[in-house]
Amino acid sequence: MPVNGLFEMPALPYEALGNIISKETLGFHHGKHLKAYVDNLNKLLPDSGLENLPLSEVVRKSEGGMFNNAGQVLNHAMYFEQFSNSPKPISDKMKALLERDFGSVEAFKKEFEQKGATLFGSGWVWLSADKDGKLVITQQKNAENPVTMGLTPLLTFDVWEHAYYLDYQNRRADYLTALWQIVDWAVVENRL
Repeated sequence: MPVNGLFEMPALPYEALGNIISKETLGFHHGKHLKAYVDNLNKLLPDSGLENLPLSEVVRKSEGGMFNNAGQVLNHAMYFEQFSNSPKPISDKMKALLERDFGSVEAFKKEFEQKGATLFGSGWVWLSADKDGKLVITQQKNAENPVTMGLTPLLTFDVWEHAYYLDYQNRRADYLTALWQIVDWAVVENRL
């Protein structure tokens, strides 16, 4: 929820994520890119009729510049909060859901990485749950978020170049594979 009609920068509980995401990348990605989205969204909120809504509702109900900035704030907040230097492993419950809908955890990861690697341009790859609890993987361009499709987003990997270029250059697939090492599955499961 916004505070006094404005959204605040989400804090990072880490300075770097081992050798997976460097302090320098986080400084630019969180400290510059996300901060710009938060600042721009807060400039657009006053007198919009959306200023006291939760962020996911702002994303659902906005368009144009407000949608782009609200979507990027929501996407980035979810992205950064799902990682840890001491991540919780996948639970039996989450493993069973992934096996039910993808055949195996390995098959899920392979499809997720493939969709992230093949998304043309900038965007996000998401694991979400539909209204019946079925898990689905989607590719979302730019600032799009699965909430606009009636889905509950659970896990996301950012495939905008600013998320990985300093650490991986043009090796998007290597970045996607490395991220599994820092996913905190307790955070993902709590989003169900």
